[in-house]
Amino acid sequence: MSTANPWVIVGKVPYGKGVFARKRIPEGTDIGLVVGKVINDPDYASAYCIDLGNNLSLEPRTPFRYLNHRCEPNAALHLREVVYEDGTPAPSEVYLEALTEIHEGTELTIDYQWSADGAIKCLCGANLCRGWVVAAEELPALLKSHKPKQRRSRSTASASKSTPKPAGTKSRLVR
Repeated sequence: MSTANPWVIVGKVPYGKGVFARKRIPEGTDIGLVVGKVINDPDYASAYCIDLGNNLSLEPRTPFRYLNHRCEPNAALHLREVVYEDGTPAPSEVYLEALTEIHEGTELTIDYQWSADGAIKCLCGANLCRGWVVAAEELPALLKSHKPKQRRSRSTASASKSTPKPAGTKSRLVR
C-alpha cells in the first residue's frame, strides 16, 4: 500500500504493518504532518492514538498510523503550536521528524513513551532496549513496583515485534 507522502510508504512487517523510507531521509527532516481525527474525551484511548494533552487525542490516519515502537527510535513525534492570522491559538499540529539519517527501505520507528500503567514487554531488539514499552523516566518505578501483565489488543498495530499495542494506551509526544 503506498501513500502520497514522498518520504514514506506503508509495508508489511512480521507483526502487522510498518512505515518505511521510500528514499534516504536526512537527520532533522520533517517527514510529514500526522493527520487524523482529534477527539476531545479524557477517557478516549485506542491502539493507535496519540496523546495531545488537555483531554485531546489524535487518531492518526495512514501512513503514520502504522509507526511501530523501538527503544532506540529513528524518528519522533513533535507538537507544533499554531496560531491563526489574528493571533489566537489554533489546534496544534503533530509532525514526524527524523532523529537520525534513515536509509531507503528502513522502517521508521518512534518511542511510544507509554505510562507505567500501560507498559507491556518490549521485543524491539534495540541494543539499549528497556525491556518494557514505557517512558524511560517511568522505568525505575515500574521495575520497583511490579511487572504489569501483558495485555493484548484486537488491533493489528504493534508496539514491538510480536507484541501488539494494548487498546487504551496513548503514545506521547516529544515536547
